[in-house]
Amino acid sequence: MHLLIPFAASHDENCLATLPDLNLPNLQKLLSRLTALPLDAGDELSLSPPHERAMAQQLGLPVQDGQIPWAAWQAQQQPDLSDIHGAWAWVTLCHWQASAHQVTMHQIPMHDLSASESDQFFSSMQPFFNEDGITLHPVEPGRWLAQGDVLAELRSASPDRVLGRNLEPWMPQSAQAKRVIRLMSEMQMLLYQHPTNALREQRGALPVNAFWLSGTGAWPDRPSLAPPVQPTVITRLRDAALQENWRGWVEAWHALDAQEGQTLLQASGRGESIQITLCGERHSQTWHSQPQTLRQKVQSFFAPQRIQDLLKKL
Repeated sequence: MHLLIPFAASHDENCLATLPDLNLPNLQKLLSRLTALPLDAGDELSLSPPHERAMAQQLGLPVQDGQIPWAAWQAQQQPDLSDIHGAWAWVTLCHWQASAHQVTMHQIPMHDLSASESDQFFSSMQPFFNEDGITLHPVEPGRWLAQGDVLAELRSASPDRVLGRNLEPWMPQSAQAKRVIRLMSEMQMLLYQHPTNALREQRGALPVNAFWLSGTGAWPDRPSLAPPVQPTVITRLRDAALQENWRGWVEAWHALDAQEGQTLLQASGRGESIQITLCGERHSQTWHSQPQTLRQKVQSFFAPQRIQDLLKKL
């Protein structure tokens, strides 16, 4: 059993101020029984956040910042796409909010986008992608797989990095990104007066006015074998963290501890193999049920490290 918990910590001052209110007895007891693996260190400006790096490592995918091949990995799961080689990306429909000084990613994905609306946008946008040598494959409403040579070696930021933030520092920066940025501009003009958006706005929904490219990279020639059991990703903390609702984040942590934390603790008590990976904004760390040395047992008994102090390090 392996739980992977994104957004477990933040270095935001308001988040740090809430840590004294965090009471996680199940996880506190569990971590005192487990052995820590080395910290996977990064920074808050990495294009790939810690939880994506941690998941990629578990799946045997190459971990290169901004080029974890998530779209290629998903294409491998599609029988009609698995034999198509080359570079892939996700194209996700979204809403950008412009102000006098910056453009902010307001919503990604579009939560209320219907399959019919997604198909209408797809029909309008597909010819422009084709002109740039990018083939689109719809896989779910508002998110499509894209394949083309222009995507090779293109680094991209995860949607979890850009939601609610000024987009300028996160835009693609490489030489071939110029074609992608031009395509983004063309699609903004196309979507501005799209009839589907007019209908969305009539019912009070946000218009789709842009797309975001992410998950870029090619499937490795010699992929590693994935483990027999993939980690279970717990997303309870995500929304509150991205909205900087730190009181809600504390409440989500308490619910997580009472449910998933208790389940892990009980499994540990039965002698089952346990792993837990906590992912902050910069770093991640995994604890597992490898037998502790006598010194580690003594340290955890007499001087257990508070989980609040562990979270500060992430």
